[in-house]
Amino acid sequence: MALKLGLVGIGKIARDQHIPALVADPRFELVACASRNARVEGVASFASVEAMLAEMPALDAISICTPPNAHFEAALAALRAGKHVMLEKPPAATTRQIALLQAEAARHGRTLFQTWHSRFGAGVDAARDWLRGRTLTGGTITWKEDVYEWHPGQQWIWDAGGLGVFDPGINALSVLTEVLAEEAFVHKAVLEFPENQQAPIAAHLDLRTEAGVTVKAEFDFRQKGEQIWDVELVTTTGRLRLSQGGGVLEIDGRPVAADAALAGEYPRLYARFAELCAAGQSEVDWRPFQLVADAFLIGERRTVAPHQV
Repeated sequence: MALKLGLVGIGKIARDQHIPALVADPRFELVACASRNARVEGVASFASVEAMLAEMPALDAISICTPPNAHFEAALAALRAGKHVMLEKPPAATTRQIALLQAEAARHGRTLFQTWHSRFGAGVDAARDWLRGRTLTGGTITWKEDVYEWHPGQQWIWDAGGLGVFDPGINALSVLTEVLAEEAFVHKAVLEFPENQQAPIAAHLDLRTEAGVTVKAEFDFRQKGEQIWDVELVTTTGRLRLSQGGGVLEIDGRPVAADAALAGEYPRLYARFAELCAAGQSEVDWRPFQLVADAFLIGERRTVAPHQV
């Protein structure tokens, strides 16, 4: 039988990605939503996740796509009500909250799927496989987009805990931690904060692997024209380039055809969620979030021109 699912947070990402993926997947039945300001036609609507859980005890799972500072309370309530939980990225407001949610899921025997949608890009699996057995010598990440296009009118992303440019930038870090065979850490960081906001509009990181190899990352919310989401990694025997956020892979400048079954990040996310629920397993990896937290910890702060939402 299809899993009866409630969707928490009905904003741009829910309408653009989550709802179409759910409607197309017979393993799920979208039966409820929780949002202070929005409704989904044809399903029960509630003003809060607590009200949804109280009035719809037959729910099997919830998927949370609110801003990250609301993730912890919603996920905790759902797990304690015996529901499986899928978390949109960034996973929460703090790294400690993810550890607590993982423990809570294990305590109740429920699935916690803490997602990184860019890891489900069509080129990521092949990039990871190609890198195995090769020696990394360097790399660059270029993740530049126009905040007005992707986060129109959204103040939360600029508030404390909103992550600013790391909201998309964490996608690049999720790809990097997925494809590298060894761990990486933040060696240096420079964060640019608009003088009127609490989160960075740009960031420059030097990431270093355990073997001492540097990967330089540039994140910027001020990009106009072409939007750039690229990861380039160089080895002793060739180089790869993941573009379009992990959707397109090139090896030594030649395109690598993607398996058609890998198309669509969010359909693949929900397919994985269904598998985890059926198996009674969780999938949690907060390494990308730790890298962001470490960038805030050791980063040099620079003040730049104000930004108007």
